[in-house]
Amino acid sequence: QAVCKRRIMQCLIIIMYTSKAVSGQIHYSIPEEMQKGSFVGNIAKDLGVNGKQLSDHGLRIVMSKGMTQYFALNVNSGHLQIVERIDREKICKELEKCMLKLQVLVENKLKLYSVEVEITDINDNAPQFLSKEWKIEIPETATPTDRFLLPRAQDPDLGINSVQNYELTGSNHFSLEVQRGENGARQAELVLEKPLDREEQSVYDLILTATDGGVPRKTGTLNIRVNVTDINDNAPVFSQAIYKVSLKENAPIGMSVLQVKASDSDEGSNAEITYTFSDIAEKGEQKFTLDPKDGKITLLENIDFENRKKYVMIIQASDGGGLVAHCKVEIEVLDENDNAPDVILTSISNPIPEDLEPGAVIALIKVHDRDSGENGEVSCHLQEFVPFQIVSSSDDYFKLLTDGSLDRERVPEYNITIIAMDKGTPPLSTHKTISIMISDINDNPPAFEKPSFTAYILENNPAGVSVFHVKASDPDLDRNAQITYSFLSTSIEDLPLSSYISINSETGTIYSQRSFDYEQLREFQIEVKVQDGGSPPLSSSATVTVCILDRNDNSPQILYPSQTPEGSSVFEMVPRSAESGYLVTKVVAVDADSGHNSWLSFHLLQATEPSLFTIGSHTGEIQTARTLLERDAVKQKLVVMVKDNGQPPLSATVTVNLVFAESFQEALPEINSQPNDSESPLDIQFYLVLALALVSFLFLVTVILTIMMKLRRSRNPTFLQCFIPDPHSKTGAIFPPNYEDGTLPYSYQICLSSESRRNEFAFLQPIFPSLCQNTNYNRILRNSFG
Repeated sequence: QAVCKRRIMQCLIIIMYTSKAVSGQIHYSIPEEMQKGSFVGNIAKDLGVNGKQLSDHGLRIVMSKGMTQYFALNVNSGHLQIVERIDREKICKELEKCMLKLQVLVENKLKLYSVEVEITDINDNAPQFLSKEWKIEIPETATPTDRFLLPRAQDPDLGINSVQNYELTGSNHFSLEVQRGENGARQAELVLEKPLDREEQSVYDLILTATDGGVPRKTGTLNIRVNVTDINDNAPVFSQAIYKVSLKENAPIGMSVLQVKASDSDEGSNAEITYTFSDIAEKGEQKFTLDPKDGKITLLENIDFENRKKYVMIIQASDGGGLVAHCKVEIEVLDENDNAPDVILTSISNPIPEDLEPGAVIALIKVHDRDSGENGEVSCHLQEFVPFQIVSSSDDYFKLLTDGSLDRERVPEYNITIIAMDKGTPPLSTHKTISIMISDINDNPPAFEKPSFTAYILENNPAGVSVFHVKASDPDLDRNAQITYSFLSTSIEDLPLSSYISINSETGTIYSQRSFDYEQLREFQIEVKVQDGGSPPLSSSATVTVCILDRNDNSPQILYPSQTPEGSSVFEMVPRSAESGYLVTKVVAVDADSGHNSWLSFHLLQATEPSLFTIGSHTGEIQTARTLLERDAVKQKLVVMVKDNGQPPLSATVTVNLVFAESFQEALPEINSQPNDSESPLDIQFYLVLALALVSFLFLVTVILTIMMKLRRSRNPTFLQCFIPDPHSKTGAIFPPNYEDGTLPYSYQICLSSESRRNEFAFLQPIFPSLCQNTNYNRILRNSFG
């Protein structure tokens, strides 16, 4: 029944003391020694958080490092419950008001709430004396009303639950008087009621009972033995009623703390003083020792300010006659800076996006120092120069904030070292390193290596061959760095771009979709777009110029002399008086190819009289190699081959018909006459013999005609028209190799007969240099006639 009443009382106390502070700090009050799992308070309700959303809010308790966790939060109901036995006397010792503080963190808001749980005392400790028996000597000369101080019972409970009264039983010679001290503590004194007679009774056995005021009451007893001694009329006297001393917590073991001193006016054994602890807490008796002879107090163990700040003890001085005196000793423990700050990472957001605005909260950090005063005041700063800052939040909490722009591509991770330093002398510090990862956002467009590219492909290529490969990069990650390639252009020369070229969207490789012809299309431009997979996507573009390179796939075309359907040219007249080096005609040819493939050379394949003519291998000019002899045929037939410089070379031939005559009327019969293929070799021999017979006669005639022709100084026949390029032209020339005479294949003199001049020539326009002409193939300007 007593246990049930006790539990009912505890529940009533919980209901009565549980409350919420007006200032916003949550306050609960519970009695000590409650069972594990007992209800303390509804945290969720007091914070205004719906219990169904506790998991979303991330509600949890933040405990300091090294502290016992007495409470837990039920994540389902939001109730604060007891998870560890709570002993008020163990936690708060002599403190009258025992408070347990904890922090409740709402993680989704990174906000802390302070919660105080006041632990109220219950009567769970009975009064107790330090020893079971106490001996006191009283001289028989003691008079009634003399008082003798008795040991004080100790009860760690507070208030009504502590010692409230003392009772004395065993003899009517003595009574008990209880005095209340300044701090409310009760001190029992033994009062002599009747005179003593040692011879009548030398020993009195008394029982002192200490009673507390709890429900139910608890008691403790002390057996007192009173020895009646012979007369000793002078009691010891201390030099001070109260001794006070300060002692640093790092004082070495064995150090002399202080020395009490008492004197006695008696002589002999009645003046021999012995010092003992009359009243000292158990912890104090372990820390200090008292020399019974000289009253010197010595340190036995290390003392710690954080565990106990003050030691109070009563020292008794007894003389040899049994008279005693008492003094009070107060030892104050001074704090030393012997505890470095504790740095506890309460909550952190990791990773953080690189576009996070300055001032955003990254982490919540608790810093605690067990020292007091300036030794316990802590400041925090960051060791590295990073775009973060740490600021004080409340109580012992600090916030880690962003303090600048972040760029994952430049710094993907930060190792932030937080230095917590107290204000002690010398100061103590703690380093805490936090790794912050930076997450990627799509803030970088993909980029090509350069804004423009030039690709080359030989004409007559097979469809589907790789033309070029463009490469772009994106410093972002994952989908933000997944790039695809496409064309921005839609057409080339009014034809769909897809009929010319295609691109692999993943690799950036460009493929031809048709076979290209240099003579039809020499270059074209396309614009390639690259786009990443971010949201929204970013893109950039580059220009690719595709140059078609020439192959030797066109044979030379002979423009002059024009040919008949049978393959022969019209007749050209040559004066009989033409000297050696006379320009007979010029073979003009062009090649649709370019570069080396269009460099032409001229060769005389066949001639009626090979020794009579020469041809310029690079100019196509046909000249006489000597003067015409009488034995030479009037009609001459020349077969000229024009060959280009390609690999393999291509060629074309033309037949040139020449007639030696001084006038058109003289040449006309020869032109109209058809060669007689039926003439026999005998007829040819006949003509040769006849020619030899007439040599003597014709020699003289030839000499006379030669002299006359020189006198006429006629260099050019009136019936021939010559086209000579302007020697002062500023047009530059590019000379192909092995052109010893320095004459371009397109620098020429053309002499046309009256009949030939009627022909019209289609002159090719010059082609000016473009981007594609800046290659290893030199572009030579086309022929232009004028």
